[in-house]
Amino acid sequence: MMKNLIVNILICLFLGTSFCFSQIENGSNTFILKGRVQVKKSGRPISGVSISSNNGAYVLTDGLGEFKISTRIGDELVIEDPDIETLRYLVKENDDVLILVEDFTVGSGIRSSSSQEISLRHQSLLDSAEHFKAKDIQKSIDFVAKSMAVLGERGQKKELARSLSKLGEIYQYHKQFDLAIDNYEDALDANKTIATSLLLGKAYNDINRFNESEKLLKPLLDIKTVVPYQRVALLELLGDAKKGNNENTEALQLYNEGLLMASKNQITPKMTDLNSKIADTYSQVNQFVEAEAYYANSLKLASQLAPKRALEEKEKVADFYNKKSRFNEEITMRKNSLQDLKKLKSPNGGVKKLALGDILTAQRINYKIANAYIAQDKYNEAIPFLERSIVEADFDDDLVVQKDATRKLSEVYKEKGDFTKALNTYQSYVALVDSLYIRKEQEISRANRFNREIANAQRRLTGLEQERELSQSKYDLALTEQQLAQESNKRQQWIIYSLIFGLMLTLLAAFFFYRSNQQQKLANNLLALKSLRSQMNPHFIFNALNSVNNFISKNDERSANRYLSNFSTLMRSVLENSEEDFIPLTKELEQLQLYIALEHSRFSDKFDYQVNIDKNVPVDVYKIPPMLLQPYIENAVWHGLRYRETKGLLVISVKNNTENSIEISITDNGIGRKKSASIKTQNQKKQKSKGMGIIQKRVAILNDMYSDKVEIKISDLETDGSGTKVLFILKREK
Repeated sequence: MMKNLIVNILICLFLGTSFCFSQIENGSNTFILKGRVQVKKSGRPISGVSISSNNGAYVLTDGLGEFKISTRIGDELVIEDPDIETLRYLVKENDDVLILVEDFTVGSGIRSSSSQEISLRHQSLLDSAEHFKAKDIQKSIDFVAKSMAVLGERGQKKELARSLSKLGEIYQYHKQFDLAIDNYEDALDANKTIATSLLLGKAYNDINRFNESEKLLKPLLDIKTVVPYQRVALLELLGDAKKGNNENTEALQLYNEGLLMASKNQITPKMTDLNSKIADTYSQVNQFVEAEAYYANSLKLASQLAPKRALEEKEKVADFYNKKSRFNEEITMRKNSLQDLKKLKSPNGGVKKLALGDILTAQRINYKIANAYIAQDKYNEAIPFLERSIVEADFDDDLVVQKDATRKLSEVYKEKGDFTKALNTYQSYVALVDSLYIRKEQEISRANRFNREIANAQRRLTGLEQERELSQSKYDLALTEQQLAQESNKRQQWIIYSLIFGLMLTLLAAFFFYRSNQQQKLANNLLALKSLRSQMNPHFIFNALNSVNNFISKNDERSANRYLSNFSTLMRSVLENSEEDFIPLTKELEQLQLYIALEHSRFSDKFDYQVNIDKNVPVDVYKIPPMLLQPYIENAVWHGLRYRETKGLLVISVKNNTENSIEISITDNGIGRKKSASIKTQNQKKQKSKGMGIIQKRVAILNDMYSDKVEIKISDLETDGSGTKVLFILKREK
């Protein structure tokens, strides 16, 4: 055990020392090289090209074919893409570089300008999605959706995979790990890349699916073409998976292997991360000496990186001191962190609160310092830090820290015996708990709404991808069918033409047969209508002539002449309209009033009548089959009203029903249909009512020809069966 401890410390000190010397020797030579990749002849930029250097740096060209990479004089850049021949470029000076490639092919043909434009547009949309990733997730997802849509139904698998991978990165950034994993897996199905595999492995680790992460990443160790940066990341992720499964020895082995490679290629960010993770692992197994040595290295390395990363590492080391109860060192470290944080948040610091996150805040650091003092029973020293934590948390609207610090301050006052302040502070704590509870409810509501919006966005993207796949399948199927048709066309051409000719003959014969049937049906309907229209009710004519004869026999020549004159006028109107299927409603009402007047002159002692026409009814625009209403009025008079013991009433009403229909009602308070049928003579029962049959046939034919223009309903007026109401619904042409 002691031997291993000494070896580990020596390795740690050697790596830290070698890094310091390398920084002194080479740090000043590192610079950002700008470049562009384009086609040699046409000058078209090429997006999505992989640029890597032997120092571990790795980038992709953007939509304009441009890139920026950290490098040094003497480094070798490797330019790789499935569609171009791999190139190597030796960095000789700090100047912009133009990398020209020969015109290249995609699949079976040369990449056209249109496909190049699509590629540029696709990369531009992905760049926009990355820009809005942290600011506006909805807008970022929309840009990914557009990047998928711009590919069309024949979009390249490689570019589609990049869209899906970018979508996974967006979801992973916002901690939607399940959605991120789904999209990474879809991206790998479209195009397997090491970069996407690493992203998926990290997502698996984030939700503790360590076995799946290991299964995915282990085979990548055998790939020889993995660039140094990616291999270091691969070893780190595998170490994370082993550590997650409590296989700490294997995790340390992988971390150390990654650290050696990162040191060899001077990949400083990874050196910092790996030193920190090795220290975490040693701390987890209570090997605190080794942990402290690696934390020392990680602190030294982090100081060379961005201030935020250095601050994160200081806080991690301070947590380590807290775990070992080395409170004075913890307090010193955290006070140092407060000074660094103050510089970062100053106007010249250039770091916004959003970029620092919720962990690196002054209120949290002050709260932890106070806890370190409390652990040593130094209550007076703890109070100012708790008060600062409360004030700063209130300023930043950080209710969680404000609540915890207020509770802790109440406990400190209680320990000191200052119960008044303890009570007041505790009451403030209770109020903060209530506020925090409300805040949490609001946050849960917002989170639920956010999750719904994200789910809806993912469904839209899934639908878009399914639609694209369906379109591509249809396109492929159509292309295959076209090729098969072309191959068999020469052998089967005469059969196809024969079938087409036979089908045309069949369709032509069917058309003429259908037209003949329709014409015959129309002719039959017209003939039937003409026949029915020509059948004036003989009962009415017979009764009318009897009335004339009755007037003559009574020597009432004036009444006979008047009746005969009105009757002839009615007959002339009926004959004039006998050839028409429909006549204006105004003309039908005129005929109807003339007919009712004739009937009333015969039975003036039996009934009175009323014709009510609503003034809002546009009677001029409606048409009705001629003499449609007369048989029903005749029935009302002859079978209902004339058998009444007292004088009855016949009412004809016309009013609006709907916007495009009216209703005409014929109402009488006669004896009713049942009683009328019961008092018929045997001779009357043998005779069938031709008027009703003719009307029913006419309405059936007309409705068949003119799409249900007329509707008739007959009902009893009273519950005892007396009285009758006939309702006509008449529709007008739209």
